[in-house]
Parts: sequence; structure tokens; C-alpha cells
Amino acid sequence: MKKKVKKTKNLEGLAKFANIAGKSLNTAFKTYKKRQKNKKIEEIKFEKIREKKELKLREDKIIKNEEKLKLREEEQRLKDKQRKLKDDEQILREEKLNKKEQILNEKEEELRIIAKEQRIKEKEFKLKDDEINRKNVDLKVREADQKLKEKKEFRQKYREHKLKEIEEQKLQDIEEQRIKEWEEKFDNDKKLQEEQELLKEEKLKRKDNEKKLNILVEPEINEELTSRLEDFKIEKDIKEN
Repeated sequence: MKKKVKKTKNLEGLAKFANIAGKSLNTAFKTYKKRQKNKKIEEIKFEKIREKKELKLREDKIIKNEEKLKLREEEQRLKDKQRKLKDDEQILREEKLNKKEQILNEKEEELRIIAKEQRIKEKEFKLKDDEINRKNVDLKVREADQKLKEKKEFRQKYREHKLKEIEEQKLQDIEEQRIKEWEEKFDNDKKLQEEQELLKEEKLKRKDNEKKLNILVEPEINEELTSRLEDFKIEKDIKEN
């Protein structure tokens, strides 16, 4: 019986304790649940704040990235613009270079043509120069031959001229001698004629004088005249010989 009482008391004590413990546990559970709820709310708030902050950060980051992207796009546009300008400049430079290269090629072609023509002209000039030199040599040979021929002809003509001069001089001397002889003969003939005229005149005078004087004087006069005529003929023959 005592054991049953103790068990009953114990059970009652346990029941009370269990009741008290149940109430405490219930209160504690409620408190725990409340705390958990508050904690959950705090965590939710904190999570929202964190998410808000993260969202803000993400928005700021996105804005920064967008700004960076805009800057990069602007830079890229500037770079593209610069690249386009450089490309245009490069194209212009290439066009100018191509044009210059074309001009240079044309000038080089012209120079090649000019050089070719110059070589042809030089060959022509050389051929002409060789021909001129050959002609000069031929001309010099011909001139030498001509000079030699002229010299021979001059000597021949000089000899002929000299011979002709000598012959002419001889003929002139002969002619002069003939003229001189003719003149002397003419003079002698004239003198003889004059003498004869004188004789005739003297004969006439003598005849006249004979008529006036005597005929005795006639033989002396005839003798004198005859002597004078003979002397004149002798002198003439000597001069002619």
C-alpha cells in the first residue's frame, strides 16, 4: 500500500512537474517561436536591406558599367572615327602614292624610251661619226693625192711655163733681133735711099752745074759717089752678118 501511495504521489508530482514543465515548455516554445519569428523577420529585413544594398550596388555597378560601356563605346566611336580618318588618310596617301608611283612609272617609261632613243641616236651618231671619219680619211687621202697631183701638175706647168718663157724669150729675142735688124736695115735702106736721093739731087745739081760750068768735073763726082755707095753697102753687110 505504501508503495502504491508513493507511486501515486510520485505520479502526481510528475504530473505537476509535467504540467509545470509543459507550461514552461509551451511558454518557452512560444517564446522560442516568437523569437524565431522575430529573428526570421529580422533576417528577412536584413535580407531585404542586404538585397536592397546589393541591388543598389548592382544598379550602381550596372550604371557604372553602362557609363563605362558608353565611355568605351564613345572611345570606340572616336577610335573608329580616328581609324576611319586614318583609313581615309591612308587611302588618300595610298592614292597619292599610287598616283606618284604611276607618274614615276610613266616617267621611268619615258626615261627608258628616251634612253633607248638616246642609245639609238648615239649609235646613229657613232655611225655618222665613223662615216665622217672615214670620209675625212678618204678626203685627206684624196686631198693628199690632189695636192701631189697639183704639185706634179704645178711642176709640170712650171717647167712648161719656164720652157715657154724660155722659148718666148728666145722668140722675143729673135723677134727683137729681127726688129733690130729690120730697123737697122730700114735705117740703112733709108740712109741709102737718102744717099741715093742726095746723089740724084747732086746729079741734078751737077747736070745743072754742068750746063753752067764744064762737064770736066763729072768723072770726079761720079767716082766720089760710087765710093760712098760702096762704103755704105760694106757697112750694111757687116751689120747684117
